[in-house]
Amino acid sequence: MEVPHRRFNALTREWVLVSPNRTERPWQGSIEAPPASGRPEYDPGCYLCPGNGRANGTINPNYTSTFVFTNDFAALRPDVDKTKYNEGLLRAESAAGTCRVICYSPRHDLDMASMDQVDIRSVIDLWASQTKELAENYRWVQVFENRGAAMGASNPHPHGQIWAGTALPNEPQKEDTQQRSHFERTGSALLLDYLDQEKRGERTVALTDSWAALVPYWAVWPFELIIIPRRHVTSMPELMTNERNDLAGLLADVLGRYDRVFDHPFPYSFGWHGAPSPTSEHNHWQLHAHVFPPLLRSATVRKHMVGYELLAEEQRDVTAESAAARLRSLGAT
Repeated sequence: MEVPHRRFNALTREWVLVSPNRTERPWQGSIEAPPASGRPEYDPGCYLCPGNGRANGTINPNYTSTFVFTNDFAALRPDVDKTKYNEGLLRAESAAGTCRVICYSPRHDLDMASMDQVDIRSVIDLWASQTKELAENYRWVQVFENRGAAMGASNPHPHGQIWAGTALPNEPQKEDTQQRSHFERTGSALLLDYLDQEKRGERTVALTDSWAALVPYWAVWPFELIIIPRRHVTSMPELMTNERNDLAGLLADVLGRYDRVFDHPFPYSFGWHGAPSPTSEHNHWQLHAHVFPPLLRSATVRKHMVGYELLAEEQRDVTAESAAARLRSLGAT
């Protein structure tokens, strides 16, 4: 549809307003600073490089592959007593948890898009093992990465984070409700049925034996992606060897395409949604990843979620189909 229309998000039960061709309007708004280029392989002032000191005085080991540590400035702590406050419309409860930092590589000058597939596979294994460990004590484990200053990354060294907590957060709660309802009604996973409907490929960006990466029909961000395993998988620790190898290649592919959209390192927030703990009670879930990149018109002009988006409903300026066609045209890495 090339006229303004609304699309339904089957995963969250929300709507998005689509306004095709709105990118043609004149732009005199905010301009992002282009990302710095030419980072060194090792930066003596980086808190995440091997052997360097962090802000709290801890010295990093001379790691040669991946490296995990508890965030020195964690948003969640495990030593929180269970308390609740309830007075009419005013409610609160304590939030216990932990936050960890994952360094993908000892090299300061890399991003996941520029890492070898073998090294990306090491990151995938670490995501899986950390998820399995943390799920023993926490209901929700959130693996994510913020890439680039435009997405709030405080350090350019290739790294991500894992936050785990006792509560089920808002976005996973929406997805849990929708996936459970669909499974109870049909007996199949919502996102697998969605993949079946996407066989025409107009929104598909990359397809492997084990994975599909596509701009979702209900995408909000201009070049948003959803990455879904093609068999029923509820959580990352369940991924088999061939699926992990396949995923490493897919991530190198699609993240490399992002960097070629505007010939600049593409900022994004990227993260995994898998079944809450205990996973045995959540067979209605399908593992998937969301990639939310903000750039809209160029390397320096981003999509802003303001005004109508904050007060009414989310809105996008290009169709999911045109965004997918743009990404497909850039070719594999």
